Amino acid sequence: MIQLQQLSKDYAGIKAVVNLNLEIKKGEIFGLLGPNGAGKTTTIRMLTMLTKPSGGKAFINGYEITRDLFDVKKEIGVVPQHMNLDIEMTTWENLELHGRLHKMPKDDRRKRIQELLDYVELSDRAGDLVGKLSGGMRRRLMIARALMHYPHVLFLDEPTVGLDPQTRRRIWDLIRRMNNDGMTVLLTTHYIEEAEMLCHRVGIMDRGQLIALGTPEELKKRVGEVVVESLNQGGTEYKFFADREQALKYVGSFKQNVIIRESNLEDVFVELTGRKVGD
Repeated sequence: MIQLQQLSKDYAGIKAVVNLNLEIKKGEIFGLLGPNGAGKTTTIRMLTMLTKPSGGKAFINGYEITRDLFDVKKEIGVVPQHMNLDIEMTTWENLELHGRLHKMPKDDRRKRIQELLDYVELSDRAGDLVGKLSGGMRRRLMIARALMHYPHVLFLDEPTVGLDPQTRRRIWDLIRRMNNDGMTVLLTTHYIEEAEMLCHRVGIMDRGQLIALGTPEELKKRVGEVVVESLNQGGTEYKFFADREQALKYVGSFKQNVIIRESNLEDVFVELTGRKVGD
């Protein structure tokens, strides 16, 4: 569904994305993971035609992003990181405007709006001004707006940033439901748990390059599935092992307290880059 071939972006000599090669399958939830400045948002901006690539090519369902602009726009829905709804319009009016911009016929447009409001559980807030909605409601409305014109691919840039844990999980349920209905999803996130809970595959970016790619389980096996944490000269030392038996054998002679736990994607990232995801 999405193909990137040597995709690159430079800003005044700074390489934001470097020769990115990637394929995302139809019906896949794919996550881009990495710290601020890793190139995640720039990649999304190129794929959604908000930023022109400096080099390489990218295709959405067979359409090239710098050549087939109108076809690509029909294929994609975009939920940006920052809220960009019109807060002086109602929930319904925001969807109505999006439908008109995509030249949807009146009857189809109104039917689709009602379907989506039911889908994201906002039917009872259709006549409310967006400025009166909570952050979670606004995020769900942004997702509904992105789905208005029946896209095949949904781009989510930090979809749950700033939301409380309960609202975040509600958004996760919505993403899973869309995916079960056949939607291909590409999301960026800082939240390790979010990537592990949602994504079929994850790509880890650092300094504009894709440095690891695979399922969460495959990436964790790459460094070791069990971690031993221990204090060493005032700092925490991490040792990785293939299984708990090897970890227990390693700590058998230790006199200080240690923590033995399963590894996660943040462990993978730190091992590969020396930095934490939130850095």
